[in-house]
Amino acid sequence: MSASFDPTTIKALEEALPGLRERAENALNNNLPAATAHPTRLHEAMRYAVLGGGKRMRPILVYATGQALGYSGPALDAPAAAVEMIHAYSLVHDDLPAMDDDDWRRGQPTCHRAYDEPTAILVGDSLHSQAFATLCQANAEDQPTPQTRVNMVAALAWAIGSRGMAGGQAIDLSAVGRSLDIAELEDMHIHKTGALIRASVKLGVLASGYSSDSEAAQNLDRYAKCVGLAFQIHDDVLDVAGDVNTIGKSSGADAARDKPTYPALLGLRESRELAERLASDAITALDDLGEGADILRGLAAYCIQRQA
Repeated sequence: MSASFDPTTIKALEEALPGLRERAENALNNNLPAATAHPTRLHEAMRYAVLGGGKRMRPILVYATGQALGYSGPALDAPAAAVEMIHAYSLVHDDLPAMDDDDWRRGQPTCHRAYDEPTAILVGDSLHSQAFATLCQANAEDQPTPQTRVNMVAALAWAIGSRGMAGGQAIDLSAVGRSLDIAELEDMHIHKTGALIRASVKLGVLASGYSSDSEAAQNLDRYAKCVGLAFQIHDDVLDVAGDVNTIGKSSGADAARDKPTYPALLGLRESRELAERLASDAITALDDLGEGADILRGLAAYCIQRQA
């Protein structure tokens, strides 16, 4: 592993992760409809899709960005919950037979297998709208200004639409069975995976009271861009080399569908090396930030070392 992966930052992440994940779980639990609320089956399925495990990397990025900027207050909770709801919605829809047709997610049956396809579609739709409702609710002691709240809504909306996550999924579907070069594959993943990761960091910046035009915000965006691509490359590696019992979903699915991946184009070794370089570049982007950014530095290392 590159020398730029300081063991102290990995230790800082390991020490912080339990608390950050618990905070994210609480924010999600508090902002999702109760399973007993009408219509109960839909709300039960929404909670199944969101609360059934997961790394919580995106809400952790929101919290860690705030910490890097010297803020850890309650205004981070709504964006942390919102971005994870969007991520969960995207997974529910990605798993549907019309998309990736997966049976397992996070070590349990996918939403449409646990319930049914119509319910899964409605779960995704409902989580999408719930995310924006959550961003708009004023329930923290030190709320962002109305303009900041608008900026947060806009940042998330742009990240998940046709110029972001949904557009990346469209590129992905159209690429099945075709040969893509590295530039085209990178473009697909910058949209499909990277846009939401960059939005997570941007939401953390905005909730912490910083302008997205500030120098710190620009450096953090460079960090997020590198981490997002490294994360996806490592996902491609895990799809080839990961253990299904560890990653919690079927391995080899991308190859079975003839989908373009980094290992298919570069091979496993070069894919791992590229992910490591990107993670190292992400850490370099944080050079002007102090020890408060150590959790972000640890996340850059974690994203290419994780086994799931």
